Amino acid sequence: MSNQTVFITDADSESGKALIAKFSSSGANLLLNSLRNSSDWAHELNALKSNGAKAFVANVNLCSSQELAAMLDAADTEIGAIDVMIHNQSVSRRASVESCEESSFFEVMQSNAKSAFFCTQTVGKRMAARGSGSIIYVSSIHSEKPTGSAFLYSASQGAVKMLAHEAALFLGRQGIRVNVIELGPVEGTGASFSSEISGLYDNYQYKVPSGSLGTYEDLAELSYFLSQDEARYVNGADIRLDGGFLMHYMDFRMKKPAVGEEPTP
Repeated sequence: MSNQTVFITDADSESGKALIAKFSSSGANLLLNSLRNSSDWAHELNALKSNGAKAFVANVNLCSSQELAAMLDAADTEIGAIDVMIHNQSVSRRASVESCEESSFFEVMQSNAKSAFFCTQTVGKRMAARGSGSIIYVSSIHSEKPTGSAFLYSASQGAVKMLAHEAALFLGRQGIRVNVIELGPVEGTGASFSSEISGLYDNYQYKVPSGSLGTYEDLAELSYFLSQDEARYVNGADIRLDGGFLMHYMDFRMKKPAVGEEPTP
């Protein structure tokens, strides 16, 4: 991906770090939105330069078209126009429909869904002017499957999914591919959705048919494929990346380690 520029939101997250590692190793230039100051990225930026990649770090409000536009203008000058946007927002708060506070509702919806709209609109216009681009939303299996503990997360990711479908229809006419990755549990994440009313995440690490959880590196590999010309005919797709987790329905058939074996991480 030499001379191509990839915009990654939530660059500070574990998923963001995996995406950065994958795309920088391919020679892509990176526009990273981060909660940290650019000076705090000194070590990472040096590592990126060693891979031959340029990077531009910003800290903007993703729900502000003005701030986004100013960031893109500055990045255009330093590292080039955006070829790939990866919207990677996944704020979650434990809340029920009955007792959710209004402040929590707006916080999650703004971070996950509203930011997706403004990023899509602002970046999409620029991609459309050039007649090409790839937009990837890192969403969740909970865009269609309730968590039983964090309805706001599910609702926000459901909104992102429909936004992606509408964007794929419209922006696809301008040569832009828009796709969703519905991420399931990976190493270290499933406990976030433990629930008193749903057993979906009880022993979640054994509910992947292979008995082995994925990692954020798997997410990065799929994102990389979707950004390439080899994926030119993939548009408007919801790709479930969960190792078959949602197909599980019989606890006694779980692939648990035998007595004396080390448990799956």
